[in-house]
Amino acid sequence: MRLTNCTLRGRVALFTGAAVGVLCVAFSIVLMFALNRMATQNLTKEVTAVGELTAYYVDRGELVNPLPPIPRNLVRPVQVVDPQGKVVAATQDLQRKPVMAHFAPRNPQRVATAVVCDAVFASKGCHIIVAQQVFRNGDWTIYSAAPTLPFYVYPGVTAILLAGTVLFTIAVAYGARHTVTRSLRPVDAIRAQLDHIRSTNLGSRVPVPTARDEIFRLARSVNQTLDRLEDMFEQQRQFCADASHELRTPLTAIRAQVEDALLAPDDVDLEGLCKAVLPSVERLQAITADLLTLTRLDSGAPSEGQPVDLTRLVALELNGHEFEREVVRDLAPGVVVRGDPARLRQLICNLLQNAHRHASTTVTVTIRPGCGKGDPRFPRGVAELEILDDGAGIAADQRETVFRRFARLDTARSRDAGGIGLGLPIARQIAENHGGTLTIQDSDRGARFVVRLPLVS
Repeated sequence: MRLTNCTLRGRVALFTGAAVGVLCVAFSIVLMFALNRMATQNLTKEVTAVGELTAYYVDRGELVNPLPPIPRNLVRPVQVVDPQGKVVAATQDLQRKPVMAHFAPRNPQRVATAVVCDAVFASKGCHIIVAQQVFRNGDWTIYSAAPTLPFYVYPGVTAILLAGTVLFTIAVAYGARHTVTRSLRPVDAIRAQLDHIRSTNLGSRVPVPTARDEIFRLARSVNQTLDRLEDMFEQQRQFCADASHELRTPLTAIRAQVEDALLAPDDVDLEGLCKAVLPSVERLQAITADLLTLTRLDSGAPSEGQPVDLTRLVALELNGHEFEREVVRDLAPGVVVRGDPARLRQLICNLLQNAHRHASTTVTVTIRPGCGKGDPRFPRGVAELEILDDGAGIAADQRETVFRRFARLDTARSRDAGGIGLGLPIARQIAENHGGTLTIQDSDRGARFVVRLPLVS
């Protein structure tokens, strides 16, 4: 089975088991190497002790051939070589054998050790040989030896380590799989609940585990996302209902006028019919254009980013329209922002139309630069566009309501002069797409809309 097709439980168990197995094998190798080293040192000491005992008899002139007396627990292959290099005594197994080695001590201790392979011993293989020198009418050399130990030294220990490695690896892998399985049970519950959530039951939420761990935070984030999705779906349903209502009104008017004309075609004044239908058509066109604009803004469609003289843009917009209300200007020169001139001009136009629609006598337009006051959105300062009307104003608890799509206050509906409830939402979306804000601030009279955009310099 390919690893990519394994479950998370299987991958964790496989990785953990493999890692533990490798560590156990490495530990076993190190332990066996240490045991081999210790056993080899002990064996070398035993071989040296045999040579020292033989040297004692050589020094006293009590040398016999074969070499005993040597205690049985110390019997090792031993040879005694005289100063002429002749073997004069040896243990029983080395009788009539040539010298087992040809090295001699060259240190003050007069003892040397070496490993010699394929020498004179009956058992082939490598042997540890210790050479010791004794001075008696010349330098005599005593060679004592023992077969080298295998790497595993003690087969029982090796078997225990091997069995322990296998059992410990299996136990750890099983434990890791069991732990991951228990840890992922809340994830399975979250997945199962998400599978059952549809657009018709967005009120359902995934279970949140009691342990405040990563899965707890995941479940909480999922529920927060579901909250936002539910709000978005609710807004979408409300938007569709409001849009249908707004479109139905002019369509109903057009249908009624056309049906009246069909009932009495001879009495129809074509010019009057067209003049009666045209306002409804213009209203449909305005709604469609605003809906298209909102769709583009919501989709994050890229817009031009270039330095724009906001003061000049507002002046052009004011000079290009005739207003029934008095317009007071307070425009600071040289306030430059970065953005799309067409979008920014639409923002200004929507705010001016809203202020003109609700003002009693005067609309005040102000542009001024300011500091960002530590706001990371305005690192180089802020450009403030303020549009104030002297109308009835907007209550504090309704200031966010006017930015909802197709939302209009009762006073606006009763004295509506063409507004469809999309101008202010479009204006706020444009401001936010340019890294700024559009809010309603306190004022002594009327409504005070304030746009804040990042300054270029």
